[in-house]
Amino acid sequence: MTAARPDRPPAIPDADLFAALPVTAMLVDPDGRIRRVNPAGELLLNWSDRGLRGQALAAVLPGVPDRAEDFAAFDTVIETARGIRLRADVAEAALPDQPGWRLVTLHATSPRQFDRAPGTRAAIGAAAMLAHEIRNPLSGIRGAAQLLGEGELPRLIIDEVDRIVGLIDRMEDFTDTRPLPIAPENIYPVLDHVTRIARAGFARDVVVEERFDPSLPAALANRNALIQVLLNLMKNAAEATQGQAARRIVLATAYRHGVTSAALGRAPQRLPIEIAVLDDGPGAPADIADHLFDPFVSGRPEGRGLGLALVDKLVRDMGGIVHHAREGYPQMTVFRLLLPRAA
Repeated sequence: MTAARPDRPPAIPDADLFAALPVTAMLVDPDGRIRRVNPAGELLLNWSDRGLRGQALAAVLPGVPDRAEDFAAFDTVIETARGIRLRADVAEAALPDQPGWRLVTLHATSPRQFDRAPGTRAAIGAAAMLAHEIRNPLSGIRGAAQLLGEGELPRLIIDEVDRIVGLIDRMEDFTDTRPLPIAPENIYPVLDHVTRIARAGFARDVVVEERFDPSLPAALANRNALIQVLLNLMKNAAEATQGQAARRIVLATAYRHGVTSAALGRAPQRLPIEIAVLDDGPGAPADIADHLFDPFVSGRPEGRGLGLALVDKLVRDMGGIVHHAREGYPQMTVFRLLLPRAA
């Protein structure tokens, strides 16, 4: 391919493939101006290819970092010049043999996943109020049951009160809005600790496979919060495989160069430390798959819907993000944590 003149877009070897891409794709020249957009981009941006040509990328998508090098950002909140606000994965890659030219792609997530924060804040307020209002009368009920003496009915009342108090304790974990202290943390002792707990308890009948990158640097994290997050995810994975002849959980780590998360109005945060929990269960029901991190949403009849909401809260408190997906062949459920690297 011959080098393109700055005022002329380079020839695309397979124009039909460019047009058929299911994600937004934009060809950007060395001056940062959009020169071509595929049909998926026209649909997402509500802007024609003809109207976008010559426009500055920074003006059309002010929330997209303008990078000269290869770049990827997950879970980035962006707003177009026409007021469309969305959450998307963004990637920029240099074109071979075309100095300064870039291909920018956007993969928008489901609008229903746009922002979990409002629902989380409402649930935190409701949970805090319930915990405060319920705990005092429960203490009175338990005391009255103890005064009834020994017997099946007093014991039943006490057991049920203790069960409800345990649920309130979990709700209070969810309502804790204090800043979470984070520090450089070697994740491998944490992973070893979590794996030993799982194998000794809820995952004793499950094959736990480890796929570790042994050279990962320290992450910025809170040890106790990270343990709680991983235990919740591994317990969910073990429960998802119940009833299968062969049950398997994969615990994997990787270093992701260039992975960044950036909310609108905030500086991009590099998140290269990846920890993933995979299971070969059937996956979440389709009607709740996009809402798994919302409070009080659960695919199990006995579920409370607070486990994954707490995972999301703790990971965000550590400056990271958590994703859910169905990937691979045969498909597996993947929960992927992305955390900042310690300096």
